[in-house]
Amino acid sequence: MDLIENLGLGFSVALSLQNLGLCLLGCMVGTLIGVLPGVGPIATIAMLLPITFGLDPTGALIMLAGIYYGAQYGGSTTAILVNIPGEATAVITTLDGHAMARRGRAGIALGIAAIGSFFAGTVATLIIAALGRPLTELAMLFRPADYFSLMVMGLVLAVVLAGGSVIRAVAMVLAGVLLSCVGTDIQTGEARMTLGWLTIADGIDFSVLAMGIFGIAEILRNLEVTEVRDVARERIGRLLPGREELSQSAKPILRGTALGAILGLLPGNGAVLGPFASYALEKRMAKDPSRFGQGAIEGVAGPEAANNAGAQTSFIPMLTLGIPPNAVMALMVGAMTIFGIVPGPQVITQHPQLFWGMIASMWLGNLMLLLINLPLVGLWVRLLKVPYRLMYPTILVFCSVGIYSINSQITDVLFIGFFGYVGYLLVKVGFEPAPLLLGFVLGALMEENLRRALVLSRGDPLVFISSPISAVLLLISVVMLGLALLPSVRRERDEVFAEAD
Repeated sequence: MDLIENLGLGFSVALSLQNLGLCLLGCMVGTLIGVLPGVGPIATIAMLLPITFGLDPTGALIMLAGIYYGAQYGGSTTAILVNIPGEATAVITTLDGHAMARRGRAGIALGIAAIGSFFAGTVATLIIAALGRPLTELAMLFRPADYFSLMVMGLVLAVVLAGGSVIRAVAMVLAGVLLSCVGTDIQTGEARMTLGWLTIADGIDFSVLAMGIFGIAEILRNLEVTEVRDVARERIGRLLPGREELSQSAKPILRGTALGAILGLLPGNGAVLGPFASYALEKRMAKDPSRFGQGAIEGVAGPEAANNAGAQTSFIPMLTLGIPPNAVMALMVGAMTIFGIVPGPQVITQHPQLFWGMIASMWLGNLMLLLINLPLVGLWVRLLKVPYRLMYPTILVFCSVGIYSINSQITDVLFIGFFGYVGYLLVKVGFEPAPLLLGFVLGALMEENLRRALVLSRGDPLVFISSPISAVLLLISVVMLGLALLPSVRRERDEVFAEAD
């Protein structure tokens, strides 16, 4: 009964004219940046953070969430029609989706991708609603030592599930934690790692770091890539699948939804693994595995359902525990802290309208995306013809004006250029920047809980082992890190991320 009442509260918030408009705007922008490869949701949300300051927190987060899961829908359009995944999670869709397009079945592929995504999104929204309060009540039992260990586990999983070398991922996490320490210590008033520079006495601004590392760096990376677009020239055809296609896709969609929803809960970007796991499962269960890669509709239905389910259940650890499972959720946590909202179990009790309003908006957003993607597919195809070199100057100007508008400081504009170049160089030498942002977001929270735990235990470091919850979380962290360093696990891990690249 409480669940129905809470969902009623959520829909009363989400159905307000302003929030409906922001949800639609987020879904439109998300679809657009998903359709246009090279400008992903991480970079877009980082760029749009400045304009959210004039909005109320609920509306701003509804819009940012819409951009995230909207990009998952849009990414499949590009994967099917152009053979270029708009998102890393749409990589696997190119295998059979583009093959279907080449056979004149692009409409069927797009239709089943949209239907599978909508079904998975609806189920994931119900899962979030059902698990939200129990997980929050569980999190309320956590003491500072337990929270510290939980954040350590989140960072370890981010390392394990990051692409490339484990050692490099650890280095990125530590670099992010160190950057979060720059500025004046709130407890002692001492300046830390500022080099006497007053500009960073208040610390490094989250928006500046995120926009530079992801927004500007993404532009620099894409400018050096030659545009190659293998657009399917066959007619798109009918968009609504027939009875036979629906029958072939029903079980893959159900299995993909379950897989994606479970993997989306994992801290460390487990949602990326959902489509790959779904594709591998469908291929293994198929009577004729040779059909996969040649236009098997199951190879589109399952991964697309897993993709959207994982994208939405990844909100659960962020909303209930305050632990961002991926870079996009780290940006969402950053947005919440900017609005003065402390991420974690207090959100559901202190800001119920925000919590349940966001959940209700996810279902409304999925419905909007179903209506946006299918009827407007012709518009998205035409947008694919826009040369990227014409978009980037506009994006750069938008970034510069947006970041300057926050504090009216020219140094912020210079900083996004600096961090953009650093982010570009990091990727060039094989370092993934996402763990750095996760380390930056969690660094301050880890320090706060570390201090609280030591104060309560009168400086006894054994408090992290004497607490059962903390001890279990630290043990899981050690085991996961140890497994990631095993040669056999590293090889399998590298193969998965090589496909994603």
